[in-house]
Amino acid sequence: MTKVYLGLGSNVEPARNLRLGIRELSRRYGALELSNIYRSKAVGFAGEDFLNLVAGLQTECSPEEIHASIEELHALANRRRGESRFSPRTLDIDLLLYGDRVIDAGPIRIPRADVLKYSFVLGPLAEIAPNFVHPRTGRTIAAHWAEFDKNSHPLVPADIDE
Repeated sequence: MTKVYLGLGSNVEPARNLRLGIRELSRRYGALELSNIYRSKAVGFAGEDFLNLVAGLQTECSPEEIHASIEELHALANRRRGESRFSPRTLDIDLLLYGDRVIDAGPIRIPRADVLKYSFVLGPLAEIAPNFVHPRTGRTIAAHWAEFDKNSHPLVPADIDE
């Protein structure tokens, strides 16, 4: 079994779409470890705020199988491809970490650069995996979060049951 971390986000009907993502991931992979949910401003475009969280799971599925499953979930949430990288999302699920693997092949790039770049990824990840060692840096997620400029992109606690 491999420990996998996924980032989930939405700014189009976010409560509904995040519940869909969590439900379907749980159905496919079993027990999930979920961070709290955070509201953050859209990055790279003017749009509604995003709700984001990180989910951890154990699986025997390959990164390619997880990627295919993520694409199925995007389709379930009616996510449209071909739009700008920075645009509203019904559901955005990213494979952040797959054990200690480093992969840079086609659509699969892990560890995902977003882990160290955005507070809405690193903060929730540090919450549920503080001692996880980043495969490229050799440092813990908690150490990265401790040094992160949290004012660069503030996180506000949110709830999808509001």
